[in-house]
Formats: sequence, structure tokens, C-alpha cells
Amino acid sequence: MVPMRTFEGELNAAGCRFGIVVSKYNEFVTSRLLAGAADVLVEAGASQDDIDVAHVPGSYEIPLVARELGKSGRYDAIICLGAIIRGETPHFEVIAAETSRGIARAAMEVAVPVIFGVLTTDTGKQALERSAEPEHNRGSEAARTAIQMANLMRQLLRQSRKPGAAAKTPAHPATKKARK
Repeated sequence: MVPMRTFEGELNAAGCRFGIVVSKYNEFVTSRLLAGAADVLVEAGASQDDIDVAHVPGSYEIPLVARELGKSGRYDAIICLGAIIRGETPHFEVIAAETSRGIARAAMEVAVPVIFGVLTTDTGKQALERSAEPEHNRGSEAARTAIQMANLMRQLLRQSRKPGAAAKTPAHPATKKARK
């Protein structure tokens, strides 16, 4: 087998900064997602001072705030948490599609991991099941993804700055701050 260089983010949040954007709509679910995410970040070594939370009215507002947090250069990853529960009108499809599209666009625009932790369920019961503690909580899962992606991006940025690297990519502002 040919030796290959591999990169993989570890589950260590020490020294990383995280922004969390959480919807207040369906708070009976989103508060549980937020608690799960915060618990995972702290258990993985993040300081509570390195976790900022922005509350938005609903899931539709998440992408704009996620983008602004990412543009600030203060964060290694942004976690987006919300709960969109199907109702009796097509509103569910519109909000779910635009929220998903907006979060993906925010990640590409700011080049910071922006993690999708928005539930889209048919019922409140399903949403509660996906925010249960601890093994089924999608907020916890989003936080683990954020930690791994933050570390992976740091590795990739370090690699691109080594002598002989093919392309030079400027360091992410949060990474520069962490080195000071």
C-alpha cells in the first residue's frame, strides 16, 4: 500500500472558540439541543468563556447570524441549532429548505465550519426524541462535529503554510488569535 498523508479532526475542544446560534422558536426542543451541545464542548475541553450563544427568533434567521459570527474571525466553528416541526401548511418545506441552504452558504462564504444542527421532524414527539439526553441529542452530535471540524481545519491550515505546500492559504483569524 502506498503511504498516504491523512488528516482527521480529533475530539479535543481545548483552545477552540465556538459560536452557537439557537432558535427560540420551539424552545421546548432547542433548549435541550443547546444544553447537549454545551455539555459536549465543555466535556471536550472548551472553556465556558470560549462559547458564545446567539438566540434568534426562528430557524430562518439562523444563517444570517451564523454568517456574521463566522465573518468576525473569533470562532473556530459555528453550531446552528433549531427545530422545524411540520404543520398543516407548506411553510415547513420552505423554512426547512431555506434554512439548510442558508447555513451551507454561510459556511462557504466565511470558510469556517458552520454545523447544521437543525431538526426537521414531522411531530413534536420526534423532535423531543432527537433532543433527548445524551445519546440521541442532535445538539451533542453537532458539537462533536464542530470540534472535529475545527481541529481538521487547523491541521489543513498548518499544512498549507509549510514550506513547499502547493497553495498558500491565509490563516483563519481565530487560529491567528489562538497562537498569540
